[in-house]
Amino acid sequence: MTHVLAVDLGATKTSIALVDTSGKILEKEKLPAARSFEATLEQIVTRHQQWNGNSSVAAGVIVPGIYEAVSGNAWAPNLWGKDFHPLRARLQQHLSTPIEIGSDRIASALAEQWLGAAQGSQHVVFVAVGTGIGVGIISHGRPLDGAHGTAGAAGWMLVGGPWKPEYACCGGWETEAAGPALARRAGKPTAEAVIEAARLGDPRCLDAISQTADYLAMGVGALIAILDPEIVVLGGGVMQAGDLMLEQIRRNALSWTQPVAAKHVRIEKTALGEDAGLLGAARLACLKAGI
Repeated sequence: MTHVLAVDLGATKTSIALVDTSGKILEKEKLPAARSFEATLEQIVTRHQQWNGNSSVAAGVIVPGIYEAVSGNAWAPNLWGKDFHPLRARLQQHLSTPIEIGSDRIASALAEQWLGAAQGSQHVVFVAVGTGIGVGIISHGRPLDGAHGTAGAAGWMLVGGPWKPEYACCGGWETEAAGPALARRAGKPTAEAVIEAARLGDPRCLDAISQTADYLAMGVGALIAILDPEIVVLGGGVMQAGDLMLEQIRRNALSWTQPVAAKHVRIEKTALGEDAGLLGAARLACLKAGI
């Protein structure tokens, strides 16, 4: 059976899998995220060697940051600090298979187009809302990563008001609409705790979810007006609360965006859940291998 090695380097966990060309996950392992570049390489190489009997035709690796395709260098400050690292060159030293690397934003959009909510669409926006916010963009069937690999760093958009000093860290939209913002509004330690309490009827948590949904709708509306997609797919950990906020996001984003685009776009929750990134890495590997 033809299969690829897929690696999702998340901010809190590393997921590694063998995936066949239909998108079926054959083997999968989750590890705590390594906090140094060398430790990350060791995680990937060790698992590749252990699974080497199932020789993969290609490997796909995605990073929570920026990947420069020309140099092969990657920037993932949540994992390795503020420096770029030679990810492609170092992996090529250890993996005897073609390697494709990309951002987690683009990979998630590709996965939804391949197997998820965006199947059949050529113009796709994937919005990942978790600890941060990232956006994967597909236009005319092709992923857009920009001149320097930063396209889709939409957490830096300014939404809903004037600049605040705290936006200097990670941007206005991310500060107001990502998981930490939801937790902060509700006075809870995590977004997951807010969602759990909201489902039990906690009024402060329900209000925090409503406020956060409005900020998410502002950003989604802006993306629709700028990119004119066929579909916006919402994923990431915060969308565990999709049953509590999706309709509000959809209603307000469509009310606040460009009216012609609003008539044609769909706003949906991910169909792939936490495996969107991993399957996107697999898709990158399949495209690299021409399968």
